[in-house]
Parts: sequence; C-alpha cells; structure tokens
Amino acid sequence: MGYSQVQGIAKETIDYIKTVIKPGMTLTDIRRICEEKMKSLGADSFWYWDVGAFCFSGDETTISVSGKGYKTSDKMIGRNDIITIDLSPQRDNIWGDYARTIILEDGIVVESIEDISNTEWRNGLLMEEKLHMEMKSFVTKSTTFEELYFHMNDYINKNGYINLDFIGNLGHSIVKAKDDRVYIEKGNSMKLSEAALFTFEPHISIKGSKYGYKKENIYYFAEDEIKEL
Repeated sequence: MGYSQVQGIAKETIDYIKTVIKPGMTLTDIRRICEEKMKSLGADSFWYWDVGAFCFSGDETTISVSGKGYKTSDKMIGRNDIITIDLSPQRDNIWGDYARTIILEDGIVVESIEDISNTEWRNGLLMEEKLHMEMKSFVTKSTTFEELYFHMNDYINKNGYINLDFIGNLGHSIVKAKDDRVYIEKGNSMKLSEAALFTFEPHISIKGSKYGYKKENIYYFAEDEIKEL
C-alpha cells in the first residue's frame, strides 16, 4: 500500500463519518468510529502520537495543541455545530494526513459550502478553499518552505483571518519518523520540491471568534506542477 492508498483511507473515513455524525454523539464517539474505520480500511497504526483522529467541536475548534498533550473531549454534538477532524492513518510506516471541518445544520451535515446558512461558518470554509487555491498558484519548484510561510500568513492576515497553529506553521513534510519533519515556517530555506510530499493545513479563525477552520491535504510536485495526493 502506497501513499495515495493510505491517504485514501483518510479520505474515505471522512466521507464515512459524514454519513453517521448526528446530534447527541460525543467527540469520543467520533474518534472511536474514525479510528475503527481506518483500521477496517487497512491502517495498522496511527503515526501522530498514536492518535488516529483529533476531534474538536464548537468553541474547541480554535484549539491548537500538540498530539502529545491531546485528550479527546466528551463534548456532545449539537443540532447546529462545527466539527474539525484531523486523521493520521499509517500502514507499513507510510503516512496519511487529512483534515476537514464539517458543519451540521438542523442535525444534518451540509455537504456544499455554499449551502451553509451560518454566514461566519460558510465564509470560514470558503476562506480555506481560497487558501489552498492561493498556495497552488503561488508555489513553484524553487519555492522554499519559508517563502510559502510568509506569503500565506500575509494572505491570511490581509483577508481578515489569523493563523491559529500553536507554533505558527502551515504544514510539514511527510517522512518516516515524526521527529524528521520539516515545517512551513520561518527560517526553513529548504525547497518544497526537495520534500517528496508535504502537507498544507492552515488552521484559521477571525480574531475574537470562538470558531476555527481547517483543511489539510498532502501535495507533491509532478514535473513543475503542484498536485494533490
């Protein structure tokens, strides 16, 4: 099983959890269901501190914490709620890394961003789409991790949002051991193209808001073109 297949486990799990999330479930329930689903699809472990699914909802969606200190809350999902799920499946030391923010309105997952009636939530998810499009239009094979860091943080701020990440980065390389990762951060002069694969995962909010948004994909260069895994 290669990287695209392991990433496919994460994508299929997000698609699955959208069909079963309902009001009254807890974040602990969601984590358990996601981890069981990933294992049923072929994951043999979870690479990030052995946590397969980092789950936050409501006013916890702004929380940014290392996996080492993460504890899943028993917070209950409401009829109108915002949930972020970040998955880290692994098989044979090959990683997946995938996150989405999911919206429930009237107890049902809203599949299309444009159909979200809560204006703040809709705008937050639309901003995540803009960030990924801007990243793909900005980067070339010669772009460094640091250049992407400065460009995207400036873009986030100019659009009225803030970066919530607890150490300020926007993603990392995909490697074999978590301590070997390099980050989209200040001071990293390595070119993006020197990493076989890297994540882009802006975690953003509006200043003073209690809601955060996250969208994470793995990207790579094919010749001179940036591609999503």
